[in-house]
Amino acid sequence: MIIYFLRHASAGERKKALKKDDRRPLDAQGIEQCGDVGRTLAALDVTVDAIISSPLKRATQTAALVGNEIGYERQLFIEKALRPEATFEQFREMMRKYSKADAVMLVGHNPNFSEFLGRTISPRNSIAHIDLKKGSVARVESGGKSSVLHWCFTPRLIRAIVEIPRPVARTDNGLARITRAPAVPKTRVASEKSVSAIAKKKT
Repeated sequence: MIIYFLRHASAGERKKALKKDDRRPLDAQGIEQCGDVGRTLAALDVTVDAIISSPLKRATQTAALVGNEIGYERQLFIEKALRPEATFEQFREMMRKYSKADAVMLVGHNPNFSEFLGRTISPRNSIAHIDLKKGSVARVESGGKSSVLHWCFTPRLIRAIVEIPRPVARTDNGLARITRAPAVPKTRVASEKSVSAIAKKKT
C-alpha cells in the first residue's frame, strides 16, 4: 500500500476554546498551499483510492482542495483516529479498515501525525523522528511488516517545484537561454464559504 501523509495547511492561530479550534478554517496562505501541493502531486501522477481526513475543518478543507487538484472524485472519508489527540493504536486500527486499498491519502494534525509517520516507517519498539510542517506531504510504501519513506516534501520545497524553470532553450543565434515556466496560476483566495462547499461536495 502507498500511504500519503498530508498535514493540514496553514490555518491561522490556534483557538483557546476546543470547539472553536475544531472549526478553525484554512487561511489564505493555507488555501494557496493546498493548490501547490495538489498541482505537485498531480504532476507526479498521484492517484489514491481513498482520501481519509480528521473531522476538523482545516483538515477536511485541505483534503478537499488537494483532492480536487489530483482529480479525486470519490467520497471523503472522515476518521476520528486522525484527530490531534488520537493514539497510535487507534491509528493502526483505522488503517486495518483500508488495508485492501492500493493507495490512500491521510490528512491530519500534529503532534500525533508526525509520530504516526515515524512509527509507521520504524522497526517495532523504535520511532523515527520526522517533523511534518503544515502543508507537508510524505509518501510511504507499506508492505506487510516493513515500510519505506520514499520522499517528504515541505511547503518550501513544493513551492520551489511549482516555480521550477523550464529546460534550456536556444535563441536564434544558438546561445543558451533559460526561460521560466509560465507562472502556475495561484489558487484563488477563496472565501470560507466556497472552500466549505468543495469540502461538502466530497463528503
